[in-house]
Amino acid sequence: MKSADIRQAFLSYFEDLGHTIVPSASLVPENDPTLLFTNAGMVPFKDVFLGRDPRPYVRATSAQRCVRAGGKHNDLDNVGYTARHHTFFEMMGNFSFGDYFKADAIRYAWSFITEVLGLPKDRLWVTVHISDDEAARIWIDDIGVDPARLSRLDEDNFWQMGDTGPCGPCSEIFYDHGPEVWGGPPGSPEEDGDRYIEVWNLVFMQFDRDASGNMNPLPKPSIDTGMGLERMAAVMQGVHSNYEIDLFRNLLSAAAEVTGHDDSKTPSLRVIADHIRSCAFLIVDGVLPSNEGRGYVLRRIIRRAVRHGHKLGASEPFFHKLVAALDAEMGEAYPELRQARDQIERVLLKEEQQFARTLDHGMGLLEEALSTLDGEILPGETIFKLYDTYGFPFDLTADVCRERGVTLDEAGFERELEAQRQRARAASQFGGDYGAALELEGSTEFTGYDRLEDSSTVMAIVDAEGTPLDALEEGQKGVVVLDRTPFYGESGGQVGDTGYLQATDGRFQVTNTRKQAGHHLHEGVMVGGRLSVGEVLTPQVDPSLRQATMRNHSATHLLHEALRLTLGEHVQQKGSLVSADRLRFDFSHFEPLTPEQLAQIERIVNAQVLANAPTQTDLMTLDEAKAKGARALFEAKYADSVRVLTIGSDDFSIELCGGTHVARSGDIGPFHIVSESGTAAGVRRIEAVTGEGALAWFDAQGRELDAVGERLKAKPDQIVERLDAVLERQRALEKELERLKAKLASAAGNDLLAEAQDVDGIKVLATQVDGISGKELRGLHDQLKQKLGSGVLVLATAQDGKVSLIAGVTDDLTAKVKAGELVNHVAAQVGGKGGGRPDMAQAGGSDPTQLPAALEGVPAWVAARLG
Repeated sequence: MKSADIRQAFLSYFEDLGHTIVPSASLVPENDPTLLFTNAGMVPFKDVFLGRDPRPYVRATSAQRCVRAGGKHNDLDNVGYTARHHTFFEMMGNFSFGDYFKADAIRYAWSFITEVLGLPKDRLWVTVHISDDEAARIWIDDIGVDPARLSRLDEDNFWQMGDTGPCGPCSEIFYDHGPEVWGGPPGSPEEDGDRYIEVWNLVFMQFDRDASGNMNPLPKPSIDTGMGLERMAAVMQGVHSNYEIDLFRNLLSAAAEVTGHDDSKTPSLRVIADHIRSCAFLIVDGVLPSNEGRGYVLRRIIRRAVRHGHKLGASEPFFHKLVAALDAEMGEAYPELRQARDQIERVLLKEEQQFARTLDHGMGLLEEALSTLDGEILPGETIFKLYDTYGFPFDLTADVCRERGVTLDEAGFERELEAQRQRARAASQFGGDYGAALELEGSTEFTGYDRLEDSSTVMAIVDAEGTPLDALEEGQKGVVVLDRTPFYGESGGQVGDTGYLQATDGRFQVTNTRKQAGHHLHEGVMVGGRLSVGEVLTPQVDPSLRQATMRNHSATHLLHEALRLTLGEHVQQKGSLVSADRLRFDFSHFEPLTPEQLAQIERIVNAQVLANAPTQTDLMTLDEAKAKGARALFEAKYADSVRVLTIGSDDFSIELCGGTHVARSGDIGPFHIVSESGTAAGVRRIEAVTGEGALAWFDAQGRELDAVGERLKAKPDQIVERLDAVLERQRALEKELERLKAKLASAAGNDLLAEAQDVDGIKVLATQVDGISGKELRGLHDQLKQKLGSGVLVLATAQDGKVSLIAGVTDDLTAKVKAGELVNHVAAQVGGKGGGRPDMAQAGGSDPTQLPAALEGVPAWVAARLG
């Protein structure tokens, strides 16, 4: 029975039982950030099971396309080496949403397997959860399964959607390949053998697990089942491996033809045959090769397939040629594959061509390293050089080493990677104007609006001193100019992109990109190998930094309009800086913004973010842009054709801008204003964060708030009240302390008066008082001066290497003795100066060691003035 016939028989069987046939959902889960790809048949129905997505049916059946090649569910490393692991597979399923339950689900499954497919009952084995007596009874009493062919299992037979939510026991059906194949039944010590193969899984969703772990019965128990099409096809076609079924036989034959290798049991051919399915259908569903997320997984799968073709001897691009064979096998069941065939071939061919240079060179170096390896561990330095200098992916190195029985020194690789990051940070500062010596015709074509990677030719190279070069060697800093680039050159407030220029024999790290005379200047350092003028290379923009920068840039447009709505039409942009970590926006306004105004601006921007409206960019004449209502940037010069950005719902913001931006306003993520300040007369500045930067800011503030609450022993909503009480208590204690110090000073003053010397009948007091502040010194001076009646005094205190002085002269003596002159005389000896009125003066000093001698000389100085 062919795979296509099994698929159709399954769907028809359950349609006859009142199930609605639901087409396969996309491999990119809709509104489900928890999953990288659709990896099970029930994924499209998650919200149906949770009651969030009511459907016009209570029974459904589907043939769901699934991918397991990234994240938690990742079978990539096993594909090609085992009989049943795939990156792409089809899961046949039947579902009940509060309709039928265990008895019917078990009966339907058994009837399809034994009557429709005709499998012998004595070759089937079933399992139930150890606690599920009901399912065991149905299997034994109603279906008639021999109790000797039923296993009760624990963890393996319980399914849950997450830590909380719908869950329940499972029941599985296994096919027994016979005693000639090694292995034991499920639950036995030999269960990992290949004799018993699971072909059907029934999930009985009957509980709702709450946050406390309690299992509450669901009001409408539901059914989720799955039958792996490839596994069942292997059983029906009497073969042991999924790769021997009709579908794979044809793909393997096509792979053998395009690679020139005809051994269908070769793991490399199996890898290629498997990978064309996942790659093609991912492209059908809108995933394109890139350096992050789903696009990175797709690129990784493509490159793994190409590497295995290279291993088999394929010297030209071959992978894209398999799309035709896949279309012949699955195009009828999945028309979207047939419709996108040309697009799939173009994407795969381009990726193959870009990877070819890296693969040829990297494989040669890896083979050389392995041939001279002393031992069974590939050093981290070698792995890193392949990765960093030649762009050879780490996982491909691991794949090759696995085949050779070689272990990777991953710890050493990580050390080298961190050292490279340190070097890159140190090399990010440039001292010269590299572009000064560049005189080039034409211009660099910017392609970065819709891509982060391209194929480019080196037009010119300049070293750190501004000297034109034919090539850059490892360790050299310089500037590289390309004919076309996805790197955004710093302009309009947006910082330049960073990333790598990947050449055949070298790698150039771009630490900044700027524009000059129509050209993009890629500043950076040669981190490995060699780069020459005229060479074709692959520029690769750092995707995480670009995306963070785009979020901040798009946010400035929303912020600009929010400022105008809140403050008035007089607001005009006066400057901006948009980087990956934050945005800075200068604007015309005459006074600081109030907290209420800042909160209102935040609300307006975040409302537009939540609207998640698509961003629109249009090229038009300047007059057309003005007619549309676009705002032009301050003092900017525009070409005949301008780029108009519209972002937000109902055309919220329309501005002329040549920068890069998010696809939808929701991509900006949370927006938060960090600070507001003045930069010049009539110009204010707002600094803000978005996306991950905002989340990090919120997290830091939350931790700080928690720390404050912990110290105050208060809950978050009690912190202000508790803090007010603490501050009030502090103020009261400070007042009490001042009162006590004054009292102590008064008492001490009486003792100090006894130290006064008689100079020609006048009392002169010059002394150092420890443990009091300069302010308290003034109070003590006033008390002593009153008690002296007639006299001169100098008081000093020293703290933290600084001297404070105060001199006082009673009114009857100011004609002869001036307090200002006296305090300056003392201050000069302790490294300071001061001044004041004839009756009171203050000073400071920086040399406490000279203070005793300076005070000791005061009586003689006063005597000289009196004489």
